[in-house]
Amino acid sequence: MSKYVIVGACAAGIGAVEAIREIDADGEITVVSEEQCSHYSRPMISDFVSGKANLEKMKTRDDQFWQKNNVTLVCKKAVGLNLSEHAVTLEDGTNVSYEKLLLATGGKPFVPKMEGQEKEGVYTFTNISDAEQLAQKINAGANRAVVIGAGLIGISVTDALTKRGVKVTMVELQDKILSLLLDATASEIVEAAVRKAGVNIITGQSVQKILGKPDNENQVGSVVLTKGGQVPCDMVIVAIGVIPRTELVAGTEVKTNRGIVVDGSMQTSVPNVYASGDVAEAYDFILNQNRQLPLWPLAVLEGRVAGYNMAGKKADYAGGTNMSSLKYFGIPIVSIGLANPKPDAALEILVNQDAENTVYKKLVLKDNVLVGMTFLGAIERAGILFYLMKNKINVQAFKDALLKDDFGLAALPESVRTQMNLE
Repeated sequence: MSKYVIVGACAAGIGAVEAIREIDADGEITVVSEEQCSHYSRPMISDFVSGKANLEKMKTRDDQFWQKNNVTLVCKKAVGLNLSEHAVTLEDGTNVSYEKLLLATGGKPFVPKMEGQEKEGVYTFTNISDAEQLAQKINAGANRAVVIGAGLIGISVTDALTKRGVKVTMVELQDKILSLLLDATASEIVEAAVRKAGVNIITGQSVQKILGKPDNENQVGSVVLTKGGQVPCDMVIVAIGVIPRTELVAGTEVKTNRGIVVDGSMQTSVPNVYASGDVAEAYDFILNQNRQLPLWPLAVLEGRVAGYNMAGKKADYAGGTNMSSLKYFGIPIVSIGLANPKPDAALEILVNQDAENTVYKKLVLKDNVLVGMTFLGAIERAGILFYLMKNKINVQAFKDALLKDDFGLAALPESVRTQMNLE
């Protein structure tokens, strides 16, 4: 029996291993992973497709990471969980027993049912295997793509395909792109840059059917949109989003909502069973509730908290919030917290836009405390503002300075600067 078993070897799994080894140098750790190489940055898979990075450059730990941490790595799929026997069942029927278990199974692409989705040339875009297949298809001559979804995943793969010379049509069900991150003004700025790069954007509908080529029905040849139009293409990339992989705990006593429910120690409703990363619903300090936040840095932190507690060191997860930092089509963007709220009289919105220089800054305040921000084009001061948000500092006395071009540490009261220097 392993003292610790971790299912999933990506961000949360790695964070947990490192935390456990800080406390327990000798306890046996077994990590179960479906991927032969899992220690790479998933946010960088668009760089892999564009040719900007190879797998070696994407690795977040060296190839000796598991050996250095005395970890038994089992590259097999976990297919079952027996809580009463404290055992994880693998795809070959063998069992791995545990004293403490971490479920870091991540998320999986959401793919709605579409006629023709089984055809050759339909891809998702969440891991290195997806990126490798897509790159091979482009290398083989494919040069027209339809990307379904214009959120974070959709915009990242569209940027990569465009850099490879692929003609892309992006199809988005909402009436604007990046609708979960940006308000209408910011979305229009980004959309203009994307269109300028040659991308065709279709909003307000989706894909109802994928058709084959005239000479090969099994290969993608075009898509039919929900309002009836047809777009020729060689590839379809489904980039709508991810859903938590909760299959292992289905039918068990582990409580789930949309993801696995955890407490501040990242422990599930079952003692000695923890969950972290995209599969877990962890604390959002802006919304003051637990929810899914499928973000790489938060997964690492959650994994570390779980690892400490598994090894006997009490640790509490301070919480995260929606945080996105991206740069596609030449525009740097930072979106944090309640960046695009619905109309609410309790919220105060501050905006500074410089259309000539493609700069847009927006802050959302509640009771003079920052609860959301969007920075587009000029993101240099976002770190200071995030500090104010994370520490719930009342900004009433200096909020008029927050969006000025010369805003910086000097604009903050001495008491805040002192607090920042002490942390």
